[in-house]
This record gives sequence, structure tokens and C-alpha cells, in this order.
Amino acid sequence: MADYYLKALESERRSLWAACRLKGLAQGTPERLRIVEIDALLRAHKAKKAG
Repeated sequence: MADYYLKALESERRSLWAACRLKGLAQGTPERLRIVEIDALLRAHKAKKAG
């Protein structure tokens, strides 16, 4: 079964990361902080799903 929450998080992360690379955004910007937050959410979701 498809995990839409996981797919949405990964999609948002990819688009934010592409924007950061394109604009050359430094660490500490809201976009980069959101990527870090998404990474934590992804880890938590995968851990919850695995165990």
C-alpha cells in the first residue's frame, strides 16, 4: 500500500533542496531549516513504520 505521507515529505524535501541549490541559500535560512525538520520527520516515520 502506498504511503502518501512519506511520499509527500520526500517530494517537499526534493523541491526545497533544488530551490536551495538553485538560489545558493546558506545554512540557517528557513528553507534549509525545513529540510532538517523534514529529515527528522522522515527518520521518525520510518522508525515507527519499521518497529
